[in-house]
Amino acid sequence: MDDMLVRLAARSPYCFFDGYLGYIQVPIAPDDQKNTTFTCPFGTYAFRRIPFGLCNAHATFQRCMMSIFSDIITKIMEVFIDNFTVHGDSFDECLHHLTLVLKRCIETDLVRNFEKCHFMVKHGVVQSHVVS
Repeated sequence: MDDMLVRLAARSPYCFFDGYLGYIQVPIAPDDQKNTTFTCPFGTYAFRRIPFGLCNAHATFQRCMMSIFSDIITKIMEVFIDNFTVHGDSFDECLHHLTLVLKRCIETDLVRNFEKCHFMVKHGVVQSHVVS
């Protein structure tokens, strides 16, 4: 977290993204679904997608994000669980970086919560830290 904040400190403008139903976007392999079985009064069920609260869900989701954005993390963006921060040294550079990230989201069917996103701002909050 500290390294990410240091990398962000000298950059502006920023684009902040928030995930939409983060873990639910990640499917569970069919062979592993039996490991998520639970019982309730209506029967026995298994998850097909990673639910919030499942053991190792955070690590699995972070690993997915790292693999999707592996070539551009720390260069043009930062990822912490389901929060993205895209940055650049100028408006045009940040806009170009934003385009690359959004294309990657479309290619991988990764959904963002655009009601909680902020584009081309000079400061913002990343995991309760103000960056500017």
